[in-house]
Amino acid sequence: MPTDVIMPQMGESIVEGTITKWLKKIGEPVEKDEPLFEISTDKVDAEIPSPVKGVLVEIKFPEGATVEINTVVAVLAENGTGTAKAPPAAPAASEAAVPAVPAKTSGTAKPEAAPPAAARVSTGAVEIVMPQMGESIFEGSITKWLKKIGDAVERDEPLFEISTDKVDAEIPSPVAGVLTEIKAGEGETVQVNVVVAVIATSDGSSSAGDRAFGAAEPVPASAPVVAAEANQSALPTAVEAGWNIRSSPLVRKIAKEHNIDLRLVRGTGSSGRINKDDILQFISSGGVKSAVAPKAPQVPAQPKALTAEVVPLTKMRAIIAQRMVESKPISPHVHSVYKMDMTRIVRLREREKAGFEQRHGVKLTYMPFIAVAAIEALRRYPIVNASLIDNQIHYHANINLGIAVALEWGLIVPTVREAEKRSFADLARAIADLAGRARAKKLSPDEVGGSTFTLTNPGIFGDEFGVPIINQPEAAILAIGALKKEPVVLTDAEGNDTIAIRSMQHFCLGFDHRLIDGADAGRFMSEFKRQLETWNRAIG
Repeated sequence: MPTDVIMPQMGESIVEGTITKWLKKIGEPVEKDEPLFEISTDKVDAEIPSPVKGVLVEIKFPEGATVEINTVVAVLAENGTGTAKAPPAAPAASEAAVPAVPAKTSGTAKPEAAPPAAARVSTGAVEIVMPQMGESIFEGSITKWLKKIGDAVERDEPLFEISTDKVDAEIPSPVAGVLTEIKAGEGETVQVNVVVAVIATSDGSSSAGDRAFGAAEPVPASAPVVAAEANQSALPTAVEAGWNIRSSPLVRKIAKEHNIDLRLVRGTGSSGRINKDDILQFISSGGVKSAVAPKAPQVPAQPKALTAEVVPLTKMRAIIAQRMVESKPISPHVHSVYKMDMTRIVRLREREKAGFEQRHGVKLTYMPFIAVAAIEALRRYPIVNASLIDNQIHYHANINLGIAVALEWGLIVPTVREAEKRSFADLARAIADLAGRARAKKLSPDEVGGSTFTLTNPGIFGDEFGVPIINQPEAAILAIGALKKEPVVLTDAEGNDTIAIRSMQHFCLGFDHRLIDGADAGRFMSEFKRQLETWNRAIG
């Protein structure tokens, strides 16, 4: 009698899991409670035991697939009877394929849908397809090939860059091998699921799942090592020769971003597996520092020779142009500029920045102070966080804070969702993470858009203040000017005036006059100013 094996729920808030490794093959016997497959969720990595004794006769989802809870992922025949069915094959050229990104994109795998896979497979070759970077994305423009024909490429190594309506992203290789063919050149716009390149695998094996995302992987001898602090004398046994590291794709990504040698991280998961909590704890504990050699002094770039040329707009630049042209006639823009005394916050930051970074693993900038002050003002004046759509005022249940990030090739606005629910430290981490991944082209589509209020910071370039264009369909946007020391007249309680050097900063609120009156804007900015100038809250 066959037994369905389902994706288990690993906690109340967990609605899906990613199959990182199958521990049994089709046709193999399995004992009751013997580990059958490994999964990775937002909270835990775990081995899932077999519910019965029998033979594995069908695998419905391959390694790397993200599956909703209570979905059948495999079938066991208790008495060894039943027809063996192989894992779902990679789709044919006419069928829907899935992203080349070895991670979940939009949506969740269903039994009837084409299973997530890294690429289309044929003997000894892997076809790389244009990934779908979101449900509403149907094409992408190849902006740059990071490898040339004949180049060797490692699994997860960036292969090419794409630009879509929502994000710019680096697309990693799903397998190790040699790039043998490029089917779409730089500048070409390609529909999703169309083959753009071919990689020949070195061992003749073309399965993108040959190296399971959750499988044990030997650490190369050349892997960069992150040194432990002096008080961490005993290193984990991972440094012993031949030790294999078990970790999820997310863990390896975090390790790469922070230049961390996973041999130094002690895993608390099954068989010493390193999970997300392990590596985040390792980072936040302040027990490591990078052993990378100091960088050479930066030499100013030489000016380029002037040349006459006509260059087409990039996908991102074209979208920015369209959005800016649309916003001006939609919203009658009004701007209000306030100068604020940031001296209290400047002194607090200087006093706390070293300890904050050690505790939370992120630098203490001025942006989370500004974000918290804006959130508190938006709580009191929700009209500034609203949208005017079809002659109706839409008050939003949450404050989704857009953070404009300037890139060398354009501007992008990733979103900190439900910002009003986050602590100061959580906001600081989220802002730094989104900005860093935006510059590294690592954002996912659902991290861009959906904001209800935007912060933009022209002050980093020295602007006194900027006069921003509203990010539709929002009602307002706040521009941050440069922070500068100035002589300021201070008046004490008895009316005596003195001149002091203070750290001053301009802030400019751009707002939609259809929805927000000048009085509303003034009240919002006055509260925002009060929050900053009388800051009295702990920062964690």
